[in-house]
Amino acid sequence: MTQQDQPPRDLPQATPYDAILLLSFGGPEGVEDVMPFLENVARGRNIPRARLEEVAEHYYHFGGVSPINQQNRALIAALEQELQEHGPRLPIYFGNRNWHPLLPDTLARMAQDGVRRALAFVTSAFSSYSSCRQYLEDIQRARAEVGPHAPQVDKIRPFFNHPGFIQANAAMVQDALAQLPPEKRAEAHIAFTAHSIPLSLARTSAYEAQLQESARLVAQEVGAERWSLVYQSRSGPPHQPWLEPDICDHLEALHGQGIQAVVVAPIGFLSDHLEVLFDLDTEAQGVAERLGMAMVRAATVGTHPAFVRMVRELIRERAEGAPVQAVGRMAPCPHVCPPDCCPAPVRRGHPGARPGEPARG
Repeated sequence: MTQQDQPPRDLPQATPYDAILLLSFGGPEGVEDVMPFLENVARGRNIPRARLEEVAEHYYHFGGVSPINQQNRALIAALEQELQEHGPRLPIYFGNRNWHPLLPDTLARMAQDGVRRALAFVTSAFSSYSSCRQYLEDIQRARAEVGPHAPQVDKIRPFFNHPGFIQANAAMVQDALAQLPPEKRAEAHIAFTAHSIPLSLARTSAYEAQLQESARLVAQEVGAERWSLVYQSRSGPPHQPWLEPDICDHLEALHGQGIQAVVVAPIGFLSDHLEVLFDLDTEAQGVAERLGMAMVRAATVGTHPAFVRMVRELIRERAEGAPVQAVGRMAPCPHVCPPDCCPAPVRRGHPGARPGEPARG
């Protein structure tokens, strides 16, 4: 894996910041939170109540608790330690799009604390409307709600090809391979998964290309020749085309090819939240067991030291003008998103839609 340190392409000088904001999707933390959370996710999307109740069952299966908030708190704790030891020593705040702590509340608290300019780390490595531009819109709305004293918030670039992201994912894949029976390990297939999105959104973003590059780099790092990129968590009506193949269909296809062992690596996710637990650990694992395949699900990067170090290095790019780090064949994402990148979808209302979004952390 070749690493190239590149100067920032669109940032003429370092920018002073007085806080870090970890910005994520949010998730319920109890049974009573589930429906209000889903209503927040579905706001403005014309999704029937019956469909929300169907999705709620996935959360009730885990006691109404999505692990995402607690895992983000763990990442904040690890990052606080990293910044304390290596700098820059900045306070870290936590805000969500859809559940407490909600972003407007967090920005109001930051304003009260005297924060004037913050740098946001969004829990998604890839570019698409839901995983990148929508967070910029969230920040804009929250600042307007807080008023003239709201801090300015800049967003850290997507980091799909940062060496720390690749190294952390490769370590998780290696750990998963080690859990397979020795006689099946050498022939194992690696299926990298990410949240599917409509083809209409995939065509207007670099989401698919970035995922392919990340998967290629991780496979190269672990020396794997048998690998593929597949998708999970598809939503929307059957007639609407989304990125394919689905992980469960892919397992069926691998079984038909005589493959007996697979590592499923959720490269599109940063933490083992509910969509990973339900779609992979429950549904995909059930398919593998029915087919008699050995399946091990690799952990997400979570608080892996290489990933936490990567966040600090991304902060230094913006705060100190440190060189941009990237590996592989694709250029790193710009610091500031162009006005026409990852455009918003046209909302026409699709009654069968399932609340969800790509790579939501």
